[in-house]
Amino acid sequence: MQSPSTPQRSFHVAIIMDGNGRWGLGQQMTRADGHRAGVEALRRTVEAAPDLGVTTLTVFAFSCDNWRRPAPEVATLIELLRAYLATDGARLVREGYRLVMLGRRDRLPADLVAEIAAYEAASAGGMRMTLRIAFDYSARAAIAEAALALGPGGTLEDLDRLIAGPHGSSVDLLIRTGAEQRLSDFMLWECAYAELWFTERMWPQFTEHDLAAAIGDFRRRERRFGALPETVAA
Repeated sequence: MQSPSTPQRSFHVAIIMDGNGRWGLGQQMTRADGHRAGVEALRRTVEAAPDLGVTTLTVFAFSCDNWRRPAPEVATLIELLRAYLATDGARLVREGYRLVMLGRRDRLPADLVAEIAAYEAASAGGMRMTLRIAFDYSARAAIAEAALALGPGGTLEDLDRLIAGPHGSSVDLLIRTGAEQRLSDFMLWECAYAELWFTERMWPQFTEHDLAAAIGDFRRRERRFGALPETVAA
């Protein structure tokens, strides 16, 4: 995992895709319709991100806490993941994306887990961009699991690797849609030095222009990582 003190080798954007259900209700539709529209926003973002310099994109699709939502909504979200893989998986592989899933898999249907593993294997050589989808994910759980696995004599770098996994890196820019301004148990370790960008736009409204605006704002910021500006420059 890249530490804040090392030169940036990749540009990692993480997105909390919030506001789908509220957008659907605001459009006189259902929450499920809002989630379906959110998949279209994901497609737009995945297509636009590499041309904006993004090498890793991590999106928060379903948290461990989301199991507390009504069963029909949970079922819709699981089926939307399945449908996204069915409609976009082969194209992502063909176009050079690497697909990685974060989070628990033991609570997902066995056939869906097999599909996820197949697309991860098929896309392993992808170089255009790594797309990481966090589903049934909790940052606190990931940190706790890594801490238990660390054992005596483990270093901070070892803990980094255990938490982030083989395809992880520090988050450079965290975007959250939907007007909320919190992390909601997403990428807590990796976002230690992330720049934060919040918007009132609901996720289904998010476009490539919004992504470009967020990245443009990020590039104008001065990142010091606890040092003085002249030290960072040196």
